[in-house]
Amino acid sequence: MSAPLHRLDPDDLEQAMDAFAASAPGLPLAVAFSGGADSTALLLACAERWPGQVVAWHVHHGLQAAADDFERHCTALCARLRVPLRVRRVDARAAPGESPEAAARIRRYEAFDALALDGQAQAAIKTVVIAQHADDQVETLLLALSRGAGLPGLAAMPVRWQRGALAYARPLLTVSAAAIRAWLRQRGEGWIEDPSNSDPRFTRNRIRARLLPALQEAFPSFRSTFARSAAHAAQAQDILAEVAAQDLATCGQPPRIAALRALSPARQANALRHWLRTAHGQTPSSAQLAALQAQIDACGTRGHRIELKVGQGRVRRVADVLCWEPGGPDRP
Repeated sequence: MSAPLHRLDPDDLEQAMDAFAASAPGLPLAVAFSGGADSTALLLACAERWPGQVVAWHVHHGLQAAADDFERHCTALCARLRVPLRVRRVDARAAPGESPEAAARIRRYEAFDALALDGQAQAAIKTVVIAQHADDQVETLLLALSRGAGLPGLAAMPVRWQRGALAYARPLLTVSAAAIRAWLRQRGEGWIEDPSNSDPRFTRNRIRARLLPALQEAFPSFRSTFARSAAHAAQAQDILAEVAAQDLATCGQPPRIAALRALSPARQANALRHWLRTAHGQTPSSAQLAALQAQIDACGTRGHRIELKVGQGRVRRVADVLCWEPGGPDRP
């Protein structure tokens, strides 16, 4: 007999929340609350553990006709739980060439920043919790693999991170979607289903509907083993970031070409990625980075010119250093 499609133990959620509570999260905290099953469970669990210390943040994306119904559902549940609800309306429509998922994510975090500032007159929120779970983590890792991502992508989603003055956490990242729904059903709680979550045009939805059941059949423990691989990748990326910071301390900022040329190709690539990401918020493609390294390798004279498209701008040689500047395609 094949293994059941999902682990359904509602205790998984309780154990995950106990572990999160033991980490002493900063209070008061805000729960990113869409009204779906995952954020509903997280809101209920947080409100039970920290009564009077929880607020719900709902982002109205304006992308669906049902968005107003989502907001009304959230308002009713928060009123029943006596949890303050704050709503932020955004225009999350994607720009030409922009991924709809990426556009919605960017607007969502911008909304969180605005909600945190709006609440400064009240008790300042210390932590924002998001209800992404073990299935979301697997989907993120599979997407990264499909795109040929490096370690930052293979590290998938962190459990904790900092954005400005706010600490963020994902307390349910070890809990399956099925266990979350089992926990809600055990309590007789309902939730709303976002129709976009079943739209096969989105890659995540195809992974959820087609790949996860096949993985469950072949590798019943894939959620925990994939999470372990992502954690290994995150640890390796932390080490690479430390090495890059050390190398850039030697190369300078902006980096000196001669110092970059003294590094091995792998360390040079690592230092260049780190410089572009931390100093300029840019992630070069593999082809762009390879072209830049080839030019650095050929840069044995003062007269050698470097001007290449990298990320959303250009890397240029200025005297003896590399500089990045925003701009369009390579100039002739």
